[in-house]
Amino acid sequence: MRTPPESPSEDDVLQIVGTQWEPRAVRARYLPVGFGAHHWRIDDPDGAALFATLDLPAGFRTAELILSAYRGAVELAEEGFTGVVAPLRSRGGEFVAAAAGGWLSVTPWLDGRSPDEAEACAPSHVERVVALLQQLHACPPPRSAPVWSPRIAPGLAHRMGAELAAPWGAGPLGEEARRLLSGVGDELATWEARYHGLAAQARRQRDRWVPTHGEPHHANQFLDASGLRLVDWETLAVAPPERDLRDLPAEARTALFVDEEMIALFDLEWRLMEIEVYAHWFRAPHAGSEDDVIALEGLREEIAEGRADSG
Repeated sequence: MRTPPESPSEDDVLQIVGTQWEPRAVRARYLPVGFGAHHWRIDDPDGAALFATLDLPAGFRTAELILSAYRGAVELAEEGFTGVVAPLRSRGGEFVAAAAGGWLSVTPWLDGRSPDEAEACAPSHVERVVALLQQLHACPPPRSAPVWSPRIAPGLAHRMGAELAAPWGAGPLGEEARRLLSGVGDELATWEARYHGLAAQARRQRDRWVPTHGEPHHANQFLDASGLRLVDWETLAVAPPERDLRDLPAEARTALFVDEEMIALFDLEWRLMEIEVYAHWFRAPHAGSEDDVIALEGLREEIAEGRADSG
């Protein structure tokens, strides 16, 4: 996120990391990177650093689900999968600590970079991503990893209709978001019905499920001296492999013999999750920050892409 949260402060994060992970930590500095979570760099007196992440509750994402995902990521690393940047165990033996209504985790600081969108689309890079995902999907499912279930509770279109009936006046962008969502009532019901039908189909194919990262897009890819790895493992789940393949170019998916109906399932899941999260976002108090503007554009894009796919 571009804007630091009101809480925890940098001092709060430093105190939590110092108590739970690194007692020699001397500084926490907020990093305006990514979207959806908050991040800090944690320094010690010798110049070493850690990377702290605050995940906030959103829809189905509970503390237990995130903790199970992080445990599963550590199991993958312990079993020899080198493509995972796993969280560090705290002094209490866990991988998250409560912080301001969310959950703080810590990973090693990495010297490297994430590819930009143009680089991520280059054929040579796509090949590396495909190879990494094939290695992940060939791993035995971690015992601690969550098992995927539909992320959208039935009745989303009905719930949304009720929420849209009254003005969204808690922030400057609320009414614009409400207008956008008010125009997709029938389409939302169609998307939701198709989603739950495909989810039932996926459950009938349980024997082909594998460990999946969940969001292996370019922003969660990391290039350093160790090669290509994936970060942000809070979305780990045992699921159909297509959960990780939806962002690959069509030609790469064809070569992998993917089930395009399962691609459609996870395209719909992403769209519906985004719509649900953004509806909650803009009904709640907000100030019109840079993050709010980015979120509104994200909502607009999801609706436009959904209509394009339906057409």
